[in-house]
Amino acid sequence: MAKITEDMIIGEVLDMAPQLAPLFMEIGMHCLGCPSARGESVADACAVHGVDAKEFIEKLNAALA
Repeated sequence: MAKITEDMIIGEVLDMAPQLAPLFMEIGMHCLGCPSARGESVADACAVHGVDAKEFIEKLNAALA
């Protein structure tokens, strides 16, 4: 499986690995089906939600491993 990066669009990540949705929800990203999820990168969403993008990306990739 591909590695998740900060510049990936949230929707792309969820298309690739829908099982990661709960991790997004845990940090307050509840609008996974909204248009922002199809146009916003993981890094941008982390910035909006006050989450360290690097740590979150590591958590997502660890969940994929």
